[in-house]
Amino acid sequence: MTSNNRIRLGMIGGGQGAFIGGVHRYAARLDDRYELVAGVFSARPEVNRASAEELRVDPARCYDDVPALIAGESGREDGIQAVAIVTPNHLHFEAAKACLEAGLHVICEKPMTLTADEAETLADLAQQKQVQFLLTHPYVGYPLIQHAREMVKRGDLGKLRMVHVEYVQEWLAEAPGPDNKQAEWRLDPERAGAAGCLGDIGTHAYQLSAFISGLTLDAVSADISAMVEGRQLDDNVHALLRYTSGAKGMLWASQCAPGFENGLRIRVVGERASMEWGQENPNELWFAPLNAPRQRITRRDDWLSDDINRSVRIPGGHPEGYIEAFANLYQALADALEGDTAASLPDANTGIDGLHFISAVLRSNQADGAWATVPPPVGKERRSGRRFDD
Repeated sequence: MTSNNRIRLGMIGGGQGAFIGGVHRYAARLDDRYELVAGVFSARPEVNRASAEELRVDPARCYDDVPALIAGESGREDGIQAVAIVTPNHLHFEAAKACLEAGLHVICEKPMTLTADEAETLADLAQQKQVQFLLTHPYVGYPLIQHAREMVKRGDLGKLRMVHVEYVQEWLAEAPGPDNKQAEWRLDPERAGAAGCLGDIGTHAYQLSAFISGLTLDAVSADISAMVEGRQLDDNVHALLRYTSGAKGMLWASQCAPGFENGLRIRVVGERASMEWGQENPNELWFAPLNAPRQRITRRDDWLSDDINRSVRIPGGHPEGYIEAFANLYQALADALEGDTAASLPDANTGIDGLHFISAVLRSNQADGAWATVPPPVGKERRSGRRFDD
């Protein structure tokens, strides 16, 4: 820890013009548990230096590349303890591997890597080095998402029958301009991998559905498309989901749907009730019992469980949103590093499961929608503590 008991944080990527880098920094600062002290903010030297100056990082701790970051920080008594990796997908593996080998805790954007084999390597390394690996699926940080999961677990909906989840955006509904750096790498197979929209937001939808429902996916039947002419990677995904319990599901992810800003929505249907939640209005959850009126549940700190209340910062009626949900992941990691066994976070095993889902969707699409089996979730024997994705 730092002298003020903050966790010393480094960052790889996330320099000027990078949306998600700023989000990570806001989230890390929100509860005053971290201090950004070093980084490699861009592969472009001038942007790297300018970013460090803008973020008030000591110029001597702004490094040219990842090996220099690790070498420079490992020789300091006040060296970094954790690293946030917020680069394009193809750079995740080597950066995370180097940081884990150095004994650093890792916070990584999703998808975790380009392949499940790479993700397995990182999971094994994190366990070997006894360090934490946080995969940033921020939507599970919303208190009402955690409450929804709690309701399912205690049987409020009865046996689950259906899970419908969608994540729909419009920002890639037409070819982006040449200066759109966020779109540029996401549409490039060399940097994004084999999955476009599927890897970028489809994995969020899948992980959210698994988190709330607790169901194990058995197989998928998928149809993915590149609807904008000339596009190499998918921008629209339709998938039918078949669970081991007998429940059925549907997943729709799209980045080419005009009129949708950030439309993440989930419906879970059981024998006795259903529930519905949407990310664009995250402070309410609709619960509908059989033969009874729908009920609007709001995010109130005076009645949520003590465990969920760890994720609530202000009284009900004062909206909390995306940054707060993201910050709940950073808060959970800080708790875990301080020895709190109740701390929770999506981890490397979550990343492996997400990559298995991506692979099954791609195989099904290549087979014209034939059902493709999904490997079972990674066993809990490799997990430590209680996690968001237990």
